[in-house]
Amino acid sequence: MNLPNKLTLLRVALVPVFVVVMTVGIPYPYVNLIAAAVFGITSLTDMLDGKIARKYDLITDFGKLMDPVADKFMVFAALITMLYCDPFSYMKPFLLVATLIVIFRELGITSLRMVVSGKASATTLAANWLGKVKTVSQITFILTALLEPVLFGSTPFVDVVAEYHILSYATLAFMTVMTVWSGVNYAAAYSKYLSLK
Repeated sequence: MNLPNKLTLLRVALVPVFVVVMTVGIPYPYVNLIAAAVFGITSLTDMLDGKIARKYDLITDFGKLMDPVADKFMVFAALITMLYCDPFSYMKPFLLVATLIVIFRELGITSLRMVVSGKASATTLAANWLGKVKTVSQITFILTALLEPVLFGSTPFVDVVAEYHILSYATLAFMTVMTVWSGVNYAAAYSKYLSLK
């Protein structure tokens, strides 16, 4: 149980903390600030565990399994909780579509990776830059949706941003595009290892 694996487990443990913070009735704006802090720490562990594991050669089978699983728990829980919470009802139809796209993409690509894992090299299966940008876009959207109303809601010079949630919609759109793009890219890369026979 080395440091990267401990960080991965911490990420998993923080997921229910985020859900509880968002749903127990903490008054605004504290709920957004606390939830953003918890999610920010959770996201930071995602960046650190992989870097530490590679730098100090601490890569384990447990880490290979749990690191991507923890990432999915983190993003799925945040998006589903936001769908449940009233403060995000202004974007609920768009958020619902984006959440379904994220879930189907992640489950689909994970299934593909499992199927081709015995046929493809580790280099082929490794996350490429599109996958990394996709993950960053998901984290960026969630943090933006939490913090935009707090940062701009009482600022008189940015009423348009505050009222129409421009940054939240922009990052939601970017997240959706990157999720689809990276999913198509992975599917194309893995398709040559699949056989219908």
